[in-house]
Amino acid sequence: MAEVEDLLTKWNEDNKYQMLERLPSTYNPLYSFVLPKGENKHYMQQFSDIYFLRLAKLKPAVEAAAADAWEDFEIAGEHAQRVERVLDVRQGQLCWVAGTIYMDLPLKPNILDELSKDHWVAGPPPRRSYYSTAEDIQVMLEDESGRLRLTGAMLRTNSLVTGVIVAVLGTENADGEFEVLDLHVADLPRQPQRWERDEGQSALPGKMEVDHESQPKKIVLVSGLGISGTEADTVSLSLLSEYLLGESLGLGDQLPATTLCRLIIAGNSISSDVIIAPPPDAMDTGTRKATQKKYGYDSTAYNPTPTAHLDQFLSELLPSIPITIMPGEHDPANTSMPQQPIHQAMFPHSRAYASQHLNHEEDSEPGWLDSVTNPWDGDVEGWRLMGNSGQPVDDILKYIDHGGPDGTGADGRLEVMESILRWRCGAPTAPDTLWCYPFQEKDQFVIEQCPHVFFVGNQPRFDTAVIEGPAGQQVRIVAIPKFHETGQIVLLDSETLEVELVKIDVYDELDAEGT
Repeated sequence: MAEVEDLLTKWNEDNKYQMLERLPSTYNPLYSFVLPKGENKHYMQQFSDIYFLRLAKLKPAVEAAAADAWEDFEIAGEHAQRVERVLDVRQGQLCWVAGTIYMDLPLKPNILDELSKDHWVAGPPPRRSYYSTAEDIQVMLEDESGRLRLTGAMLRTNSLVTGVIVAVLGTENADGEFEVLDLHVADLPRQPQRWERDEGQSALPGKMEVDHESQPKKIVLVSGLGISGTEADTVSLSLLSEYLLGESLGLGDQLPATTLCRLIIAGNSISSDVIIAPPPDAMDTGTRKATQKKYGYDSTAYNPTPTAHLDQFLSELLPSIPITIMPGEHDPANTSMPQQPIHQAMFPHSRAYASQHLNHEEDSEPGWLDSVTNPWDGDVEGWRLMGNSGQPVDDILKYIDHGGPDGTGADGRLEVMESILRWRCGAPTAPDTLWCYPFQEKDQFVIEQCPHVFFVGNQPRFDTAVIEGPAGQQVRIVAIPKFHETGQIVLLDSETLEVELVKIDVYDELDAEGT
């Protein structure tokens, strides 16, 4: 109670208050997922090019891992041979071949089936899962030459989805199916050293030198603010703001707030269930009054209140703490992956802290408010961070049976996050079941450098683990829960990469007593 009473002490000139200053952070974002602008952005290309680009990029790494593992593999004196294309596989020959996985699931949506119908019908609601039974699933391996159907117990012990590049070892049986004995993926790529990119940037003219003798700091990770513009948001957001600004309780609780060096918001800052109330005259008659539309735009269908509340929330924090904000499934940004940054026009009060360069060029300095893409990657305090707002993980879980049809098992989600890194692809199911931009020159979802921290937002619950790669890489993976449901945020230590879970909630004495 002494710390609380300090806040109520009458001010006088004899009292001496300690000036608290927030520790600065080193921030060097990447622009791996920025799409072309204007006339350079095209949507007339074929999506199949993405698979060819992905295969061409990852096939050498997959074949290298497979060659090391199966160099001396033999059965009954027969040595395993490498086959260049899937159509070159011969029946009874022990061999291995690399290609792209394609999953044929009966419940998976198929746009070709919709186009082939004679009459248009309303589309079915989105499915929570494409998984039915293991017997109904067909797994194919394809490349530029054709497809080869895979079978065997090995497929049931390894989680695979469409778009993953793998190498399979086995032999073709009499039914024309390839019996898989073993398989390999690319695994974790090279991991940069801490401060590696920052030191390279500091060597350029005009760049500041990197200070390695920094004090331990905390990076705040939050997702799913779910701002709806109603009174229900007020208490939780106010408490979160006071915690981040160090305005809560006494000096003992304010000192840790000075170590919070950056806030990363991983999507879904806006609620998905905002209901627009009908006009008063429509409520009396029970029908909605028809409104005049201009160029097909209905102004009554847009509610600016949630965005205004988000802007107000950010503007309160920005004078004190830098913010990186990613779009999510429900935010005002493009739906397809990679989602582009939320436009500064959505933040009339906060955009004064943003960079003046709207094109996110690599030679431009990021602003105090950095509106970034989803997925996103960059360097914070010398560590490489990579994350997304949850859509790739949610879509992958529809292919896999993990703790029920909705795939809410925490273990299943960490397993998917680990698989994404080992597959070296941030969104393997795009464009099959996850909307994305039709890349032509490079598949931006391919992970070329291993991050030190990989986070995914808008998960049912918090979870974390550390995974290791074949060359000693270590990655901290973090599942960030939805704040508007759990009131939880994650603190990441800038030196040890240990994580701490903090719950922002109103203390209820009755709940504390268990009555």
